[in-house]
Amino acid sequence: MIDLHSHLLPGLDDGARDLGESVAIARAMVDDGVRTVAATPHVRHDYPTSADAMEAALVLVRDAVVSAGLPLEVLGGGEIALDALSALAPGARARFGLGGNARLLLLEVPYEGWPIGLSQTVFELSVEGVVAVIAHPERNPEVQQRPDLLADVVRVGGVVQLTAASIDGRLGRAAARCARRLLELELAHLVASDAHAPDVRGAGLSAAVAAVGGGELGAWLTSDVPAALLAGTELPPRPAGRRRRGLRRRPRMPKRARG
Repeated sequence: MIDLHSHLLPGLDDGARDLGESVAIARAMVDDGVRTVAATPHVRHDYPTSADAMEAALVLVRDAVVSAGLPLEVLGGGEIALDALSALAPGARARFGLGGNARLLLLEVPYEGWPIGLSQTVFELSVEGVVAVIAHPERNPEVQQRPDLLADVVRVGGVVQLTAASIDGRLGRAAARCARRLLELELAHLVASDAHAPDVRGAGLSAAVAAVGGGELGAWLTSDVPAALLAGTELPPRPAGRRRRGLRRRPRMPKRARG
């Protein structure tokens, strides 16, 4: 499986506190079947992570994972708050590209209030050839009341990421109901752990895969779509099932940035 949202890097935000905890999270991921993970520290006012700090921590974690003998590929990135996006210089924004792909950005949906300009932001990024991955919208109360708020975001090219612990109920009933409704509406495309520690958030994806019935849908959410995002290719078709008309099921993907 591929996990494109985690707080694996030590000492940068509210995730891993030190390198030992980073390795513990990595070990829990490997035990759960994850083979590739993107380390995506917060980039926002309370955690103003710089690209330099992210890249330096990434080197440390990669070395520690190798020394521990763990078969885990650790990629870079950042979880960028919407109000921090415009403040990033183009070069810094590219360095925070999800999985090292400058044409792929992980954007954080706030936990309170709905960002009314989100679809416009996603559209403007798509015009630049950048795909926006929208992190954990199912945990936002506005989306819990109106999951269809994401319809325009998906229509203009946004890709929606659900948190594994939302799907399997560890983050409460409201998040679980919303996550499942977004899946029913085909307004969700991948699952990630958003792991902050090896235990509290759960560093794996297998429980969420089981909660959606496993099979082709589970593989699509945790392997097929994340792999396509990293490669910059078209998203694979969602496994057959109920479909809702009028929604863009496979956003067009720009070619992977070079260099």
